[in-house]
Amino acid sequence: MSTRPITILVAALGGEGGGVLADWLVEAALHEGFPAQKTSIPGVSQRTGATTYYVEIFPEKGARPPVMALVPSPGGIDLMAASELVEAGRAMQNAFITPERTTLVASTHRIYATSEKMVPTDGRYDAQKILEAAPKVAQKAVLFDMSRLAQEAGTVINAVLFGAMAGSGALPLPREACEHAIRGAGKGAEASLRGFAAGFAQASGEPSMGSAPVGAASSPRSAAAEIAARTPLPHTHSHRQSDRVRREFPIPLHTLLDEAVARLADYQDPAYAALYLDRIRGVLAVDREAGGEPGGWQLTKEAARLLALWMSYEDVIRVADLKTRASRFARVRKEAAAKEDQIVVVTDYLKPSANEIADILPPAWAERLRRNAGAGRAVKLRTSDVTGFLAMRLTAALKPLRRKSSRFIEEQALIERWLGAIKRLGFAVLDAELSLEIVQCAQLVRGYGETWRKSREAFVNILDTLVENEQAVAKGADALKLAIRNARNAALIYEEAKPAPAVKGKPVIWMKQG
Repeated sequence: MSTRPITILVAALGGEGGGVLADWLVEAALHEGFPAQKTSIPGVSQRTGATTYYVEIFPEKGARPPVMALVPSPGGIDLMAASELVEAGRAMQNAFITPERTTLVASTHRIYATSEKMVPTDGRYDAQKILEAAPKVAQKAVLFDMSRLAQEAGTVINAVLFGAMAGSGALPLPREACEHAIRGAGKGAEASLRGFAAGFAQASGEPSMGSAPVGAASSPRSAAAEIAARTPLPHTHSHRQSDRVRREFPIPLHTLLDEAVARLADYQDPAYAALYLDRIRGVLAVDREAGGEPGGWQLTKEAARLLALWMSYEDVIRVADLKTRASRFARVRKEAAAKEDQIVVVTDYLKPSANEIADILPPAWAERLRRNAGAGRAVKLRTSDVTGFLAMRLTAALKPLRRKSSRFIEEQALIERWLGAIKRLGFAVLDAELSLEIVQCAQLVRGYGETWRKSREAFVNILDTLVENEQAVAKGADALKLAIRNARNAALIYEEAKPAPAVKGKPVIWMKQG
């Protein structure tokens, strides 16, 4: 006879049905005649809000009613379930998962926290560390992308997570009891049962359509992969550039360059993608001279990545183009779970500043607008209506004129200046590390609006005072590398590190009464 209850801790984000999952667990236990109780602790994970649900099930029928705990205790969890990878990492950090006792069931997909997005560079947590630690920290780890299975089943991730928990073997509940609990909830039961079945099959190792082997903890998609998957890119003329990539560049660069070429052809035109390859070919020449092949062409890879992002900077034209794509409206309908006969209204909230409008104008017009600009005004535009859609499409139709815009001209000039410095110093000293430091300065050119303006100023300052400064260059490659690295890192963390403004004194005015 069991002397203690089975302890279950579920960590879920807001809107993922964690409360419903806890209800299912209790209902399935009661259906089997097991005493059970649940509690929940609301929390904030800086995404949509996170809540932990604690469930205890006493797996003995007709036993004396046990005294159950209201809160989980570190080291005292039998089954830990997490609807997102970092939530699993958080549970490890809080010592809820132990190798002697805990089965961990978690989804490997990522929903990035606000703290990750706020970092000037790549602030994402290292998901690979969590994936590597999970099998070591837990007695058993069941990890796979539950978000994908939920989308395929047309349901919410809680159903897939419930199925994975049941399929892991850690629940004292048969599959039939779990399915009975789902059916009892009524609304959306069929979709939830599909998700449950997919999760159960994945966790238990049963064959299932489209499922990967159990335990194959696939890494979360990169941001670039997410964009590529959600925004189909046109392939017209891309085969021509792809052939050029294979003729002129080493094999380790092909995948990266193919994605960059498709991105830039979509952003502007095939000629713009060809210009990108011309520029990267110059960096590759420096890499070859500096002996970059044994290192996997690291200099060229980093330059190719950063240059593709820089050349596809976001302006009003790009935003309008992305917001009026058929793929976007299809995605919105899917996320809203709209039926075929239902109308979905899409309202976009926009507040372009005067500078952002000036960016797409010819230089003379842009300068005049910047001199006389007032405050920006927020706009609500229904892009699902004819008028709103046409307004956006007319803006997107300015793409052929982008080459004449003030920002395009400024960006291309700064790109050529950056590339010129890479090639000039790279060929002069044949030091790939120095060239890489200059390449990585392009991390500063990011964002839009005020963020873009400040980061651009920092980038130009490094070029002026270090990279193109004869006195700084004369100190030698090692000293220059260190100076560039320190200046770049200081610029990247400046916004987070700068002290709060000093409190200013305010005069106290005494008013006479009467």
